[in-house]
Amino acid sequence: MSNASLQSKRIIITVGPTREAIDPVRFISNHSTGKMGYAIAEYLYSIGADVHVISGPVHIKTTLPANAITNVITADEMLAVTQALGADADVIIFSAAVADYKCAAIASQKIKKQEGALHISLVPNADIAFELSKTKKPRQIFVGFALETENGLTNAIGKMQRKKFDFVVLNIQDNGGSGFGFDTNKVKLIDSDLSITDWMLKSKKDVAVDIVNHLAVMMPLPVVADTRKISYV
Repeated sequence: MSNASLQSKRIIITVGPTREAIDPVRFISNHSTGKMGYAIAEYLYSIGADVHVISGPVHIKTTLPANAITNVITADEMLAVTQALGADADVIIFSAAVADYKCAAIASQKIKKQEGALHISLVPNADIAFELSKTKKPRQIFVGFALETENGLTNAIGKMQRKKFDFVVLNIQDNGGSGFGFDTNKVKLIDSDLSITDWMLKSKKDVAVDIVNHLAVMMPLPVVADTRKISYV
């Protein structure tokens, strides 16, 4: 499939987990490795897209140039960078596994173990995709990701509709090679008209190609001026 429609398009992709500090040595996070997001970004870059990754803390050797990556730690940092870079983007792909909560107060020193339970007060993080949806332009395409352990379709569709995604990629976290930590993935792609495409378990690099091919169909081809000379008799 031709991906000419994506060449030179400005594409922002959020990748990996975020970390929310508890104290100077501990944090709240999740098991996201960033493998799926980086696979998409690398394939986009290989076909000529102007791609920029906003990356949470990951351990990935990437083929992307250093100037195509902005590293962040917290959800607040990821939100600020995504807002700054996303304003002029043609496409934003929200593949990061952003922490839903952060500590109401971060301890200035390491919390020492003591008798009894430790209670930590958490407050919600801003929802990055929802915040960006408030200023989404008609020409922009938003792609979302949903990783669920139950009620996958219902939750993914609700997320897509709330956040103005043009399509959402749903994967189910299980021990069969899908979700965080694996080099493979098995996903459902749900379009805004609620049509669903199921893909078998395959490598995350192959899933990345499938996702990008689907995105390419949604993008208008670039207009090429007709430079042929017209002679009049």
